Amino acid sequence: MSVVSVVALAGCTGEPGADPEASGSASASSGGSGGGSGDGGGGYGAGPLGNPDGTKPGLAALTSEADRANARKLIQGLTTKGRGPKTGYERDEFGYAWMDTADGVPLARNGCDTRNDLLKLHGRHVQFRSGSDCVVVSMDLYDPYTGKDIAWKKAKAAEVQIDHVVPLSYSWQMGAARWPESKRRQLANDVLNLLPVEGRANSAKRDSGPASWLPPNKKIRCSYAVRFGQVALKYAMPVTTADKRAMLRQCGG
Repeated sequence: MSVVSVVALAGCTGEPGADPEASGSASASSGGSGGGSGDGGGGYGAGPLGNPDGTKPGLAALTSEADRANARKLIQGLTTKGRGPKTGYERDEFGYAWMDTADGVPLARNGCDTRNDLLKLHGRHVQFRSGSDCVVVSMDLYDPYTGKDIAWKKAKAAEVQIDHVVPLSYSWQMGAARWPESKRRQLANDVLNLLPVEGRANSAKRDSGPASWLPPNKKIRCSYAVRFGQVALKYAMPVTTADKRAMLRQCGG
């Protein structure tokens, strides 16, 4: 019996020290609460303010003044400090990619690893390996970072990577070096901090904060800033002053 083998999905491949696992995903999407590929790049699915745990698919743009005001209020609640040294940072300090045993986060211990959980959550027209309800071998994905639909085939596996919204090495420099390993594993596998996106965009981001890198799709930048802030607040993690200012600017502050 022929079995379609899945290629592992890249986890923050652009980030120094990140696990280069790569798997394919495809994109495409229209519709959803917040628009889709037909809305001019505004994103599809749930906006971040209505999706505080990251368990709803997509990342929709925040366009109303009320939403943008609430976004600024959230970001203003962030504490700031300078980046510490990267000394000692290794991807393995956050557990192996992509474990299903990082307790304390959504979708943990459900019998499916984090990578495939993210593909199933955000993908459309998902197809699984024969005999599996976990391993994704084909799907469509709308990438909020670029506003592109990516129709994934196995031969184009590297076109989609899993981005850590708050990069792991960034978190290491902002205090995670002193966290217990269990908390670092949570951050690395928390769906709130993870988005499947175009591989080139993720590679360009590397371990940058919002002052140094923002999604090419300008319509989604406020939503990206909010998601970055939600992760920082959840993990009691400061951001740099420059990053906080950049985040506020994306939401009209």
